[in-house]
Amino acid sequence: MQQHLTNIFPIDDIEAIRTALLDNRQTLAVAESVTSGLLQAAFSQATDARQFFQGGITTYNIGQKCRQLRVEPVHALEYNAVSSQVAEEMTMHCSELFCSHYAIGITGYAAPVPEKDIDIPYAYFAIYGNNSLLTSDKLDGWKGPALDIQLHYIREMIKTFRKILT
Repeated sequence: MQQHLTNIFPIDDIEAIRTALLDNRQTLAVAESVTSGLLQAAFSQATDARQFFQGGITTYNIGQKCRQLRVEPVHALEYNAVSSQVAEEMTMHCSELFCSHYAIGITGYAAPVPEKDIDIPYAYFAIYGNNSLLTSDKLDGWKGPALDIQLHYIREMIKTFRKILT
């Protein structure tokens, strides 16, 4: 039996972002880790997404964050690439990489990591726009399915970005 995923992404918020960006002839790109490409999937659901969504990059390990998004390696290694600084660097360099007006970036954990003493997942995200950091924040998760936590992170970032634009 085939299951249909409805309301997985906040489509009303995504469409409001689309409208605001198109009205101002601006674009968006994303850099993600913990959300594994789901943020890119969310923005691809917008009507005529190609008119504002430049694309995205998923860098799942420290090496690729440093290589592709020019994250500072000493800091990244010290914090397992999960910090506000890493999210901010990912976001800023994503904007440059995709030549976009805005970028959203996220790094974190969607599940406990006992060997790192992480019992409750969390993530850091940043939003960069028009050559400056617009916001940077921490998102808290809970003990539960990783996909639910990833979707929570996505909804919160999209809601925050909508507020910034509108």
